[in-house]
Amino acid sequence: MKKIALITGGSRGIGFGIAQVLTQSGFDLAINGVRDKSQAAESLQSLQSNGNKIIYCQGNISNEADRSTIIHQVKSEFGRLDILINNAGIAPRVRADILNMTSESYDEVMNTNLKGPLFLSQSIANWMIELKKELTDYNPMIINISSISATVASVMRGEYCISKAGISMMTQLFAVRLSEYNIPVYEIRPGIIASDMTATVKTKYDKLIDEGLTLFKRWGQPEDIGKAVASIAAGAFPYTTGQVFMVDGGMLVDRL
Repeated sequence: MKKIALITGGSRGIGFGIAQVLTQSGFDLAINGVRDKSQAAESLQSLQSNGNKIIYCQGNISNEADRSTIIHQVKSEFGRLDILINNAGIAPRVRADILNMTSESYDEVMNTNLKGPLFLSQSIANWMIELKKELTDYNPMIINISSISATVASVMRGEYCISKAGISMMTQLFAVRLSEYNIPVYEIRPGIIASDMTATVKTKYDKLIDEGLTLFKRWGQPEDIGKAVASIAAGAFPYTTGQVFMVDGGMLVDRL
């Protein structure tokens, strides 16, 4: 039986890179996104080219009703879920100094980047616990996509950094709580990844990377994150939980 993964924010950027690698690994997927299905049609069609079952669950994970609808779709279409991949995230609409950050910007970023994943994980975790009682050979997991911004302070987008630091603690909290049920929880911490989110700062990071910001002198690609997710999803780390996997081209290696 094919494994089922739900990827939030899975129709573009890092999420789509994850989806591409997982379909190549034989997964059926539930792809969540806020865009209308017609706008994601090209991405969804390309994922189906490998013969995988792909469904699109439109909804904003920051919204409780949308979260319930997404889960209902997955239950209706697949009846199970092996992996939840919390990937959806947004940057602040305006990069403002933390001394000028607005509460509206903070709320918007935190609701999508932290509150949404937190309560989606809560609901999915409870479902996984129930499924473990019903199914044999069922080994679910949760994978959270955070960012180097969980620890690297960027004062022009403080709300984003705070949200990703929260994802790191969320990973540990669920790892502790779900250990009773042998459900591992992992965190992948991407570095500078080429995506819609970073397109506006490409020139800045081209220069920084060329000057040695990262040990590997190239941008990270969405498929780099996808390959890390696929390795974890394959069950390659059965005695690991609550840990961080750095996929940052060596950016945060201490150097003299």
